[in-house]
Amino acid sequence: MKVVLLAGGYGTRISEESQYKPKPMIEIGGMPILWHIMKEYSHYGFNEFVICAGYKQHVIKEWFANYFLYTSDVTFDFTKGNDIIVHNKYSEKWKVTVVNTGLNTMTGGRIKRIQSYIGNEPFLMTYGDGVCDVNIKELVDFHKSHGKVATLTAVQVEQQKGVLDIGGDNAVHSFREKNANDGALINAGYMVLQPEIFDYIDGDETVFEKYPLVKLAEQGELMSYKHTGFWQCMDNKREMDLLEKLWNSENAPWKVW
Repeated sequence: MKVVLLAGGYGTRISEESQYKPKPMIEIGGMPILWHIMKEYSHYGFNEFVICAGYKQHVIKEWFANYFLYTSDVTFDFTKGNDIIVHNKYSEKWKVTVVNTGLNTMTGGRIKRIQSYIGNEPFLMTYGDGVCDVNIKELVDFHKSHGKVATLTAVQVEQQKGVLDIGGDNAVHSFREKNANDGALINAGYMVLQPEIFDYIDGDETVFEKYPLVKLAEQGELMSYKHTGFWQCMDNKREMDLLEKLWNSENAPWKVW
């Protein structure tokens, strides 16, 4: 099962960093948050990734092209014509496809653009700016158990995000705006999607959260996997500093590998 990562937005609310690189490439503990997300999926045996890039997409491509340089010791031997010797080569079991899905394409449009890389099979999808300790295997098992088109991970946090109205059967019935101190469940990403999801996306202007997910909820085709553990997005510098502090504590909750 492939993993689709949305990594094409501007990240304007964390412009201190995103003016130089895409938000998913902002580093936590010296490695892009995108790497942290991929490490979690890889821990559960999901090693094939399709990255929906856009803004400064070349930064993502160059980082993966030079992965050995970032993770290994390197000797630059100028006495032999600028030879490069990589020591203790360390690599991941990853197959990574980086797709330029456009500069201003909306989230749904980015997913639609990578359809040819997915084929007619279910896939995992999440945003490139949030980490958690969700058990991906249990999430996939839950998705397979109900037979619906889509499953999203729902978490309870005190943030201004779109709220999910969830029934006792774990079906998502509707979306609404969050009120202060609401304490309701929100969409944390970490989704499992059937290939039928592409039929709900018209094109580049489709916002995935505004039409496809709403339509699926109306049709009873959207289920929620409730996660009570750790989840944290990185929308601003305060949240970036929080994640950095957790990582430096050597007890980062999302580090399950």
